[in-house]
Amino acid sequence: MSVPACNTLTARWVRRFPAPALSAASVYPLLALLATVAGGAARSELLAVAPTPLVLPVRGALGIWTRDRVPLTLDWAARADPRLTGDAAVDRALLDGWASAHTDGLISAMPVSVGPETGLVLASALSVVTEWRQAFTDGVMRPLYGRWAGRRLASLHRRTTDVAGLRVVESPAGPLTLVTVAGSGDLDVLLCLGRADRPPGEVLAAAVEATGTGGAGGGGGGADGPPAEGPGVVAAEVDADDDVPELVVKVPRFSATASHDLLAEPELFGLAAAAATGPFPGISPADLRVGAAVEHSVASFTAGGFRAAAVAAVALVPVAFTPPSARKLRLTVTFDRPFGYLAVHRPTGLVLVAGWVSDPEPAPRRQS
Repeated sequence: MSVPACNTLTARWVRRFPAPALSAASVYPLLALLATVAGGAARSELLAVAPTPLVLPVRGALGIWTRDRVPLTLDWAARADPRLTGDAAVDRALLDGWASAHTDGLISAMPVSVGPETGLVLASALSVVTEWRQAFTDGVMRPLYGRWAGRRLASLHRRTTDVAGLRVVESPAGPLTLVTVAGSGDLDVLLCLGRADRPPGEVLAAAVEATGTGGAGGGGGGADGPPAEGPGVVAAEVDADDDVPELVVKVPRFSATASHDLLAEPELFGLAAAAATGPFPGISPADLRVGAAVEHSVASFTAGGFRAAAVAAVALVPVAFTPPSARKLRLTVTFDRPFGYLAVHRPTGLVLVAGWVSDPEPAPRRQS
């Protein structure tokens, strides 16, 4: 299944690069697509990371742009529209507009640069927007200990009787405190806190791996009660009007942006052979390799909800780039308004079927 494979990529990525924001879910569809058209070692490496396609459960898009000078297979030629011109200014405006449109302006620029040598660009975008079922209240946090000691931080506070939203689980990184913040629709945000002496990558990777587990292992709250022990958890008996347990969550507001060069660690993404030699016979009979692979990601956690977006892009270039040596006439006929057709018996010239097309079929929605 693609979800476990994508989560495995997320865990590997955050373990090595615990960045402010990243999205394997935006990179994975491109890797899976490349795996279907790659050849040789490149195909094997890509399939090891992304063995099956991923259908995103949130808003997503896939874009494909090619240059005229790159010969395409018939299947790929049907996918690629519009074309790149080779003019960096024109192509940059086209690609940036696509990135902005598919992330509601959260990401305004395509991650990869384009130029005369660019033969093909693939891009994947996703957008995550959810409102909290129970909003937070804006406040101020003044940590007394640790790296944030003495700072005055904008924070969010919420009090709820939904103590089941708190779990403490044991992991290879030690105990983890996990708080689920329920959002609208089918989206939740999981806040995770490990021991202060554990590396961020270990904590994040362990949290990813814990998303499929249930229960409050190691919580110390008893079989029927909420966990009373865990990183960041303080349990206390307080005066109240009833005996219903409650959960108070205090978390800093945050906005994060990050850019990731996927070719800085190509083995992590199965791109080593693809970046070195390719090839991609499913795209073109000409030898292509991955010349650039970059992701931009943003995230914002506020009192009312959570917004995030990511755009990942891959640029393919010819292995041996030869500038065009001549110009030629190309005639293109596009039937973009009502038209007629005839089915003719060749030997006799008999018209067997004739018709007028005024209401063609709509294109199916692209799965990404």
